[in-house]
Amino acid sequence: MGAAAIVAVMRRREREVVDDFRAAGATSRETAQSYTAIGLGESLGLRRLRERAVIREAAPGTYYLDEEVWTAVRRRRRRIATVLLVILALFLLGVLAGTSK
Repeated sequence: MGAAAIVAVMRRREREVVDDFRAAGATSRETAQSYTAIGLGESLGLRRLRERAVIREAAPGTYYLDEEVWTAVRRRRRRIATVLLVILALFLLGVLAGTSK
């Protein structure tokens, strides 16, 4: 499996975790729930979201989705992807310009 496919799978798993928190209504400190109540077990996607403070612990054993942080994470990822695409396009233009001489 290529790197792009692995990234796509991880992003999908993170979105699934976010969707589970939304479906359970665990979107604030006051509505935080346990992983069991939300229907989740420990997973790499969940761990990555906790490391990025998208999923926060409200009290011992209860967690919620921080929508603002999730939005910021997604915005940052889009910016990075855009920059990488621009760099790739410039590289390809340079290669094509070099071979046409």
